[in-house]
Amino acid sequence: LKENEELKCLDQAELADATISRLCYCSCTNIYKNYLNIQEDEEEIQQVQGLTAFYLNETRTDGEISICMEHMDGGSLDQVLKEARRIPEEILGKVSIAVLRGLAYLREKHQIMHRDVKPSNILLNSRGEIKLCDFGVNGQFIDSMANSFVGTRSYMSPERLQVTHYSVQSDIWSMGLSLVELSIGRYPIPPPDIKELEAIFGRPMLDGAEGESHTVSLRPRPPGRPISGHGMDSRPAMAIFELLDYIVNELPPKLPYGVFTLDFQDFVHKCLIKNPAERADLKMLMVHTFIKRAEIKEVDFAGWLCKTWGLRQPSTPTCSAV
Repeated sequence: LKENEELKCLDQAELADATISRLCYCSCTNIYKNYLNIQEDEEEIQQVQGLTAFYLNETRTDGEISICMEHMDGGSLDQVLKEARRIPEEILGKVSIAVLRGLAYLREKHQIMHRDVKPSNILLNSRGEIKLCDFGVNGQFIDSMANSFVGTRSYMSPERLQVTHYSVQSDIWSMGLSLVELSIGRYPIPPPDIKELEAIFGRPMLDGAEGESHTVSLRPRPPGRPISGHGMDSRPAMAIFELLDYIVNELPPKLPYGVFTLDFQDFVHKCLIKNPAERADLKMLMVHTFIKRAEIKEVDFAGWLCKTWGLRQPSTPTCSAV
């Protein structure tokens, strides 16, 4: 690490910290993460080399392993959401493609699943690239199934919360839940009622069945829980066990009708089917109309991100992110 100039502390996680450093022998800016368990992380490096937020270099000092990774200057999607308040559907189309391709790569090339898909683990940069990160909770497939109980519980699928066998279908649930959050501007459990939705979108909300204005909530709130205000920081306070019980026993979140395309609504619905045997898999989602439409639509993802953050856009950004 003596060859690196430390610039600032970037983030602190439960078992790792990260700093932004500049390599003295090159002009690129990178991130160093210090891990305490060398054996587990060496195995992880071998498996995900060349995937998202790729590893540029690694060093070992005093029983620690330091991994040099590229710096994604657009931050994570949860950070972008706080700035943008909501993420447009066309942007989420590109995000969905990138996440699906990343999950497919992990499964097909390395027989592993991510197990911690959420907005804070989806990174962006000013070139318009979208990458999954943080494989610190990855697990090996055992007969295509996984049995351990790790990851972020609020994004876990119902089958994981019940500590039953789960597979990559659990990552699909986590992606669907993340898409709803990014679309409406807050974590979607408990779901927003009609008044909050109208405040979020600034328009009367329509009923999906009859095309008439709503007069009741999309989903009942848990007893005693107040209506939440608009914004990431105003979600209702739920005890963790109450939240987990809600995920397991209540109806899954959905996108409000009349705001998003039917293709996007159906895509999210297929991700959030509670029975994993009925939930869409990676192959089904990759040929879904929403994804096919997003693949051919030109979107200036880099321009949108740089405008959101006030970043200087590179001279040769990628136009459509994927």
